[in-house]
Amino acid sequence: MKTFAEFWPFYLSEHSNPINRRLHFCGTLLVHLIVVYLLMTQQWFLAWALPIVGYGFAWVGHFIIEKNRPATFKHPLWSLIGDFKMFYLMLQGKLWR
Repeated sequence: MKTFAEFWPFYLSEHSNPINRRLHFCGTLLVHLIVVYLLMTQQWFLAWALPIVGYGFAWVGHFIIEKNRPATFKHPLWSLIGDFKMFYLMLQGKLWR
């Protein structure tokens, strides 16, 4: 895969279970909330929670629900972009179906 456009269908196939998608949504939502909290309070030492919360929910979805390996291991940047794209599409109601 040489482009994100080629990666995206693969990413969705690795997130076909609705429970996995919801876990990703929860993790990404919490990441957003933590970032807002950090910006408002400037308690930067709490930034350590970002990858734990974001990846924690996602990895439960992959290892326990989907029984696959997260795309993060082979495509970290595209996977991160995919997480946010999936989150925003779900937020708009375009990916729940």
